[in-house]
Amino acid sequence: MSLGPLRCARRPGRGGFLACLALAAALATTGSVAGELPEDSVYRLEATLTDQSGQAFGFAEGVGQVRLATMFYASCPYVCPLIVEQIKRIEHELTEHERARLRVLLITLEVDKDTPEVLAAVAAKRRVDTSRWTLARPHASDLRKLSALLSVQYRKLPDGNFNHSSVINLIDRDGRVLARTSKLEGAPDPDFLVALRAALAEPVAAAR
Repeated sequence: MSLGPLRCARRPGRGGFLACLALAAALATTGSVAGELPEDSVYRLEATLTDQSGQAFGFAEGVGQVRLATMFYASCPYVCPLIVEQIKRIEHELTEHERARLRVLLITLEVDKDTPEVLAAVAAKRRVDTSRWTLARPHASDLRKLSALLSVQYRKLPDGNFNHSSVINLIDRDGRVLARTSKLEGAPDPDFLVALRAALAEPVAAAR
């Protein structure tokens, strides 16, 4: 389940291919901090987000953490609640020590409506641990770049909802995507759990 450097393969839909090219350009032109990261690190992308408490933070602040990252939106009627519940099931498979080392990042697709207050309400409704879970809104200009980075394809529908893929990314301390899963129901993907436990077991000092 290991993943190599970013490649912009042609797939149905010109928009996804162009978004991937734009992302590759963005990753190639980031600053000095990005230069210290592996070539395939997602944290080469410079993006600022706002979390559920209204605090701004850099996407690259995830360096040094093991993260599960995906995309959602607050008013999503079906798939997004399944994503959240599956991440909680994944966490349930971990020991208390492993859970303490894990961080979760949910990035909204609905940048116009999902304010920090809305995101905080989702966190409370879904009863997630906000000491480790971050629900965040990116700048509109960064949305496509982040979705390409996390392999989430989406489009807005006429009724205001989104048609989007459901991908949970496992990101290591250097920003490498180690594994992905789209399994939302039932027991978590066992291969994904193996990769997650291995990432969490890696000594922090040896991560870079």
